[in-house]
Amino acid sequence: MIFTTKSLIYTCATGVIGIIFYYIFGGLLGLTWLGIGLALACAAIGFVVGTFKIPDTDSLEITRKAGGEYIDKAFLRWWKFKKRGNVIYTYLGTKDNISTK
Repeated sequence: MIFTTKSLIYTCATGVIGIIFYYIFGGLLGLTWLGIGLALACAAIGFVVGTFKIPDTDSLEITRKAGGEYIDKAFLRWWKFKKRGNVIYTYLGTKDNISTK
């Protein structure tokens, strides 16, 4: 089975974005081959994001921290982190003496 439900949804959603590029380049500019290529590329990117996981290797910092996690879940977690204002709370000390850094 190639498509799971999630990967099919991602492929269709990004394919719709690709169709917009197809109409822009194919209809308005007369570059039909470029529009088709961009539509297929967008759908392929959606399939990859919905299907694959980040590899679990120690060579890069991002793969050490997010290895084995789906690409879409890692992106959503990053987006929520940026939306909250890049705040990480670290609590130091005992229960009596809690400070934030």
